[in-house]
Amino acid sequence: MWFLFGLLAITATGANLFLYATGKDYRLAMALGLSFTALTIAADYSMVASWVRAEDWSALADVVPIIATALWILTILSILLNISPLLLEYKNTQKR
Repeated sequence: MWFLFGLLAITATGANLFLYATGKDYRLAMALGLSFTALTIAADYSMVASWVRAEDWSALADVVPIIATALWILTILSILLNISPLLLEYKNTQKR
């Protein structure tokens, strides 16, 4: 499930940037990108919780350190990419 939400987050973020570049309303795509990013993290956390319930310690030891780092990096990247149109718009209004 986390993989599907991750793909949807990437797609929505791409749509956000495309809509901003074409001068259309991008706010819904921005909200969807950030929402799917949050759902990706929640789904990943649920996957880890199921491994804990199953006492699959080898899966936890092998996967969690890498996933934790990847989630931090990708979440920060998602936030920056999704809010970049807002920041650019703000910067352009300040120049006027």
